[in-house]
Amino acid sequence: MSHFPNAKTVYGPVKSWRFGLSLGIDPIFETSTCSFNCVYCQLGHIQDITSKHKIYVATEKVLSDFKEVVDAGTQIDVITYSGSGEPTLAANLKEMIEGIRKISPNLPQYILTNATELHLPNVREALKLLDKVIVKIDAADEQLFSRVNRPAPGITLKTVLAGIHQFKSEYKGEIEIQSMFMPMNDKEFDDYATIIKDINPVAVQLNTPKRPYPLSWHRENRGNHEGIFDYEVRELKVITPDRAKEIETRLTEATGLKILSVYR
Repeated sequence: MSHFPNAKTVYGPVKSWRFGLSLGIDPIFETSTCSFNCVYCQLGHIQDITSKHKIYVATEKVLSDFKEVVDAGTQIDVITYSGSGEPTLAANLKEMIEGIRKISPNLPQYILTNATELHLPNVREALKLLDKVIVKIDAADEQLFSRVNRPAPGITLKTVLAGIHQFKSEYKGEIEIQSMFMPMNDKEFDDYATIIKDINPVAVQLNTPKRPYPLSWHRENRGNHEGIFDYEVRELKVITPDRAKEIETRLTEATGLKILSVYR
């Protein structure tokens, strides 16, 4: 399996516990930029906490980097937009999706998003072109949302959930929910179950921060799933496999949804 260097806007393929060999596309690239500054973020403390939409990296650069990977015959199961922050902040995301679709029309395209920008029609239009949209929900009330996700000014759990429901009413593809459970946020069970049941995704991914939190920004943080770190990190508190199984069982019973656990 070939791996392309972190000097590129394309990275991996990363072994995803959910999606196989996932080739990462980074529409942000230069510095970590996100509308969240999550306490568990694999990028560490976000350098630019913002909701500003702009072109962070040229579409041509992304397409050139992607074509290099394809031309090398790299095995890819899916393409996932993620990288150095919140990919929907990239004003040219739709161009990237369309360009990559022309190069590799049969490769599924997914996105990992915190859903803060789904209230914007242009963002929803871009994401409608994707095969799967994975949205982040880590909290069931505003207080915990602020503590765990530490959003940019003006972003609330209420606005995020409203954006998800608006998008779901227009989208023909699959929506999944990804949730990061830690001891600080695994108690709000009933309210969380209500939220995910109302959204009614095709699946819910239960995760826990098994990767340590970097104390400085490194682009390698995007795809380093091998546990090899040559920089200072802090270990985070995780939920146990037994607790994950308990949450999975209770959520399945409460919602009837397909629940997937990182421990399985």
